[in-house]
This record gives sequence, structure tokens and C-alpha cells, in this order.
Amino acid sequence: MKTSKRSPKISFDTIRYLILFGLLGGLFIHSFCKYGIMNQAIGFLLPKASAQVPFFTSNNGLIPDWSKMKFQDMIVSESGNVTYPTDRGNQTRTWQAGQSIGDFMELGDFEDANLNIEKLTLSTISQALAIDLDSLKLDDFGIIKTQTLSDLVKAIPDLANQSASSVAPIADFFRQMGISTNQRIGNVANYYNLDNITLGNEIDLSKYKLTSIPGIENSSFDEFANWQDTLISDIPGLKDLSWNNFPNVPEPDLSFVGQVDLPLGDIEANRIRSISGSYQEGFNVPCNQNNCVHFEASGLGQTTGAQWISGKVQKVKGGYGILAVANGGLEPTGRHPFGKSFKQVVWDIDESSGSVNTAMFFRFCKTIPFVGRTCTPYFIGPVPFINYHEKDPIIFGSPSTVPN
Repeated sequence: MKTSKRSPKISFDTIRYLILFGLLGGLFIHSFCKYGIMNQAIGFLLPKASAQVPFFTSNNGLIPDWSKMKFQDMIVSESGNVTYPTDRGNQTRTWQAGQSIGDFMELGDFEDANLNIEKLTLSTISQALAIDLDSLKLDDFGIIKTQTLSDLVKAIPDLANQSASSVAPIADFFRQMGISTNQRIGNVANYYNLDNITLGNEIDLSKYKLTSIPGIENSSFDEFANWQDTLISDIPGLKDLSWNNFPNVPEPDLSFVGQVDLPLGDIEANRIRSISGSYQEGFNVPCNQNNCVHFEASGLGQTTGAQWISGKVQKVKGGYGILAVANGGLEPTGRHPFGKSFKQVVWDIDESSGSVNTAMFFRFCKTIPFVGRTCTPYFIGPVPFINYHEKDPIIFGSPSTVPN
């Protein structure tokens, strides 16, 4: 006796539910795209910028707590890119909102900032952060990828007297070049024409421990060739190293100080007693436009009534050399009370709460063969900095000139 197979019946109620779920699903997808739910979801996954940096309060002003500041936590809110020539062809650097500056800024960008981060060593960083250097690979140290044999001997002089056979990556490099490993490394560096051949192009650096090259951890970064081109993120631990561990900490310039007196909104126009600007235009650039969000300062002499304009509404000339054309040659107006490593910019002002939020902006710098030193405007940011309120002391730094 054959058993008949019948298709299951779908009830009318089931069909209604399926239609309802289909409509709801369509509405959700429509809202997901149209009303930015997707952007919110992506934003949730990105690292969040802190509302402001930790600081100490002094009679002269609010001073960042450098022990709690590190590259990893400096998150930019705007995307951008810059292309410039190098001795290896054009280079483009791109960054996205939500990225840490440590992911796309290089050691050379801070060469003029007097932080002296190029004087750090892997040993110094590993001691500060309790990093086990034996657990790292050679390719974790990005600076090594572009070194030639001669570069390496100059950076680590003790290598010269060692036999290549005792240093695994060098021995493999020699074999790749068809050179006997029973020679001193320094002799080969002096007598073989290897000046255009980098280790990273000839051997797999991920196969070796970082410490397989003895002494590598004790050489400062600026001992290596082309150290300026190394990403901060390509130096183990540097992104997570607090700024108080740098050889030099940014010193506040106390030559000009005052108070946040009166935050004023965008109905203000044509402000001429400005104490904001740029290195290129000076720091008394008037705001000759209808929207001049700013705060008025108070203090000694002519300081009272001086105006620090918001860089969100006013841009000024910045940068020098061929990179000055980046961002149309413009940067937010502001000041440099903590030196050249970043620019402090008034960003958001809330009259009702009497608050003034400031931000950090950074720049790229390069030394280009046959061109010289050049820097972009300070336009990479904003990165949240110090939030002030009415009557808070504030450091302006030099110059101390105030228009009449």
C-alpha cells in the first residue's frame, strides 16, 4: 500500500504574517540606509574620542596631564589625504575619521616639535610598558624594513665585529646574496656593493625574533636611516607610551596668560582684537566675516576684551615649502601655547553654559631631497583637547601682542 505525500497547507494567517514581516523588514532596511542607522552602527565600532584630555589646574592655566596622553587616544574626527613627492616617488597618506593619529603619522612629523621621540629606544619603551621584546618579530619594528647592511652597521656599531654566522637574519641575507657567512659583518658592509639592497626586500623578517640582531633594542631611532618615514604604529609600544615618557615633554609657554571671560556665538561679526592666527600670518588675524564665534579674554593690560576666534569658522594660511599647498594652504586659526607638536584651536562655544571646547590639530612634515624641509598646515584633526568654562585661567603663549 503506497503512502501518499501531500504538500503541507499554508494557512491564510501564515501568509499574512509573512507579508507583515516582509514589509517591516523592508522598512528597517530603508531606515538603515536613509536615516544613518548604518553610520551609527559603524561609528559604534570605531574608537571614540575622549571628551577632553585630563589636566591639572594652575593659577596660570589648565595644563594637560602628559602622563595620561598617548598617540593611541588621539582620535581624529575628520578624514583627509595628502600626496607629496619623495626620493622614492609620490607618496599619499590617507586617514579616516575615527582613526588614532598613531596609525598614520610618522616620526618625522614631530622632528621639529622638540619632543625628541626619535631619541627613544626599544629598550626604553619596553621598560616603561613591560613589553617582552623576545616575543616580538623583526618585522614588528617597521624601521628595519628599509635598512641596508651599511645602514644597520651604522645604527648598531657593535655588529661590525661580529661574524655573520652568529646573527641569523644577517647570515640568511648573505646567503641570499651569495656571500659567505664566515666573515665579519663590517667587512662585507665595507667591501661589497650592497648599498641599494634592503634587508626587508631580501629576507622574510617575520621569521626572526626582534632580538636576533644583538643591540637593536639599544639604538635610538634616529640612528637608523630614513627613520623619519616610520609610522608611529610601526614602533612597538610607541602608540601606547604616555607623553611624559618622551625625552622632552611639551612645556607651557607662560609668557602670555589670561582668563576665559565671555564666550560669544555666531552672531558676532568683524572682530578685530584677535589673538588667534598662525605662524605664517601671525597671531592677531582679524575675523573679517559675518560669523566670528569667539571668546573674549580678560587679564592684565590690553588682554581684557581680546578675542580668540573659533577655528571652526575661520581659516588662516599655514604650512611652508611645497607641502603648504595641502588643504588649500589653510588651517584653523588658533595658537601654540604648548609648542609646535600640535596647534590648540577653539572649536565649539556654548554661550548658555559658558563653555569653550578646544581641539588639537596636527601637521605632516618631510625633508625632501633637493627641496628641503616642508610642512603642511595644521589641519589634521580635530582631536578633543581641553574644555574651558567662564573664569577658567588659560595659557595663550607667545606672542603677547594684542591689537588696540
